[in-house]
Amino acid sequence: MNEIVADILVATHTPYTVIFARFCGAILLGALIGIEREKRQRPAGLRTHILVCLASAIFAVIAIESVHKVSLSGPEVRIDPIRVVEAVTAGVAFLAAGMIVFSRGEVKGLTTGAGMWLAGAVGLSIGFGFWPIAIFATLASLAVLFILGRLEVALLWKSPEGSHQEEALKRREDNSARRGEAKQG
Repeated sequence: MNEIVADILVATHTPYTVIFARFCGAILLGALIGIEREKRQRPAGLRTHILVCLASAIFAVIAIESVHKVSLSGPEVRIDPIRVVEAVTAGVAFLAAGMIVFSRGEVKGLTTGAGMWLAGAVGLSIGFGFWPIAIFATLASLAVLFILGRLEVALLWKSPEGSHQEEALKRREDNSARRGEAKQG
């Protein structure tokens, strides 16, 4: 029984309190990115972004801990934490690509896919202990998603949420017609 308990509570290079704080940070930052996608009712929203970010953080922590694990330190064992970054990047890119759809002559889901990829990067940053990088990336992504999203609507580059593409086109045409009348008058 003691061996089982010892196996479950294995000693780690990074204290468990720090590891769990990193996981909580990944959940929080992944949620911040996912909230915007959820608000816009995209298929990959709050839960998906949290899970991608948390999973990436877990992979990063496992990479760190495996480098320091005594049973994996022999000369015949070669551990490269960069491979974890590559694997997470490829895995999340695969999921993100699944969000991208070509429908009715339009590409949809690019921003959601990019958000998932970013959540993976934020999770890796947190998992490796690079809190400032993860926090900055999350805040930058929120600025891009919220502020630039509103700017695109204000400049009539995109339709507001809940309206159809035809309505945006009609508004654009109406504004062009008004500008034409103003130039003639």
